Amino acid sequence: MHKIYAALLILCVSLFAVFYKPTDKTSQNEVIVWTLQMSDFSDYMNRVISEFEKENPTIKIKWIDVPFSEGEKRTLASVLSDNPPDLINLNPDFSATLAQKGALAEIDKKQTSQFNQEILKSLEYNGKLYSIPWYATSAVTIYNKKLIQKAGVEVPKTYEEIGQIAPIIKEKTGTYVFLPNITENDTMLKILNKYGVNSPETITSDKSIKVFEFFKNLYANNLIPKESITQTHREALEKYMSENIVLFQAGANFLNMIKENAPSTYKNTDVAAQITGELGQNDFSLMNFIIPLKAKHKDEALKFALYLTNDKNQLELAKLTNVIATNNSALQDDFYTKYNETDLMAKARVISAKQLTKVQPVLKSSRNQKDINNLINTAVQEILLDKSSTKNILEKVQKDWIILNK
Repeated sequence: MHKIYAALLILCVSLFAVFYKPTDKTSQNEVIVWTLQMSDFSDYMNRVISEFEKENPTIKIKWIDVPFSEGEKRTLASVLSDNPPDLINLNPDFSATLAQKGALAEIDKKQTSQFNQEILKSLEYNGKLYSIPWYATSAVTIYNKKLIQKAGVEVPKTYEEIGQIAPIIKEKTGTYVFLPNITENDTMLKILNKYGVNSPETITSDKSIKVFEFFKNLYANNLIPKESITQTHREALEKYMSENIVLFQAGANFLNMIKENAPSTYKNTDVAAQITGELGQNDFSLMNFIIPLKAKHKDEALKFALYLTNDKNQLELAKLTNVIATNNSALQDDFYTKYNETDLMAKARVISAKQLTKVQPVLKSSRNQKDINNLINTAVQEILLDKSSTKNILEKVQKDWIILNK
């Protein structure tokens, strides 16, 4: 009898082992989050993660910080695998590329009412949303008020006004109005977009020709430095610090560089709104989060993304880094609406935040974007050097651009 009981007991234990598998809630809901170059702010990230986990005890966040230079390469490899991270910090251009490839989970727009709607709209692909905005930057016009006063001109608001004051500045101060780094990355495309020129169909339009001719005339009349066809914003910064140019368009963070490296120039520095074109919209840069289509914990990932981008957490990050929040409530805070005239960084921040209310139409990234940038930048050089007529050069760009889009 004892043997029968023992056999039954062993059978029960065996069946229990087969049918019952203990569930570890923590490992089951471990959300893997990748950020780009955020290790300097690990105290902030760890605090936000800790608070989130306390409020959501069934979710565990595993945070991995990825070097900026490796972000796209690692992300591409991960989304092609069957085990990608659940939430990834990227730029909108690469996010759009992944959305085009069908590699991202769609995000319900009903869950994103907390964000600046202009920015949210810029992230849409085919009318659908595949990313959550994290933080933004928007360039301001940094200018030398001493040289502006010496020339007896007003700070320009548009490119047309730059053209009007350029000869006066040259004559009265012996300096250039600015160094437009028009062959760096997509700078020229962003300027063209401010005139509604953003496609092969519009690149040969009268508006497009007018913009290219504007820079050609400045160059031909020695009203911008000859190096404008090759140099970047780094050289423009150097020229601004040595008071060889009057205006410099850049993010507020450049003010610290000027203050540290050229204190005498900084004393004469002030800030104004970004230079605009015909459409009056502003450029901005953005970092966002995406959820891969093959992610294991999509709902939990979205929940954490929305927590990280709530008004409290965005404001704290902004105060640490001076970035611009994308959360509407955060943007209403005094941090983004008030400043003391003596605090140049605060003034630049308030101007930048205000600019986010008018960013449409945004320049959308295309397939082969780097090749398109190269086409435009080569055209700029050829036009400024008068290699052929502007119309002829742009007609060739149009043909090559159409081929790239196929």
